[in-house]
Amino acid sequence: MAQLTIGDAAPAIESVDQDGNPFSLGSFKGQKVIIYFYPKDNTPGCTAEACNLRDNYQILSDKGFKIIGISADDEKSHKKFSEKYVLPFTLIPDKAKQIITDYGVWGKKKLYGKEYDGINRMTFIIDEAGKIAHIFTKVDTKNHTAQILKAMGY
Repeated sequence: MAQLTIGDAAPAIESVDQDGNPFSLGSFKGQKVIIYFYPKDNTPGCTAEACNLRDNYQILSDKGFKIIGISADDEKSHKKFSEKYVLPFTLIPDKAKQIITDYGVWGKKKLYGKEYDGINRMTFIIDEAGKIAHIFTKVDTKNHTAQILKAMGY
């Protein structure tokens, strides 16, 4: 799939959440949604990002944002991660990497000079009409809420 850009319609998401409940991005029509893609539960950067969003959940919620985290981890891993860090938002498992592919976050990565395929940490802000309002390709995991608020004019 071609890289998504600001103004594009957000690709549909039909899945289950960390508790096995049905999830549809379409049910958030009329609301602002933060969809953040991260490589793996319980890794340092992913934990820092999730905890930053958790610690600022009320601020983001007061601004009208819903938060959804997505990785290729399974339901069980997401549930443990969510419970361990008391995450007040939805985590979506994507073992088949369908959502990850639809949003164009799967690709080449580099670690210690070695190149491999994986999830590139990215965040999409979806507006009330279901369009992409902002894309973060360089996420500051420890200060992601500040990045979001600044980019959205708050």
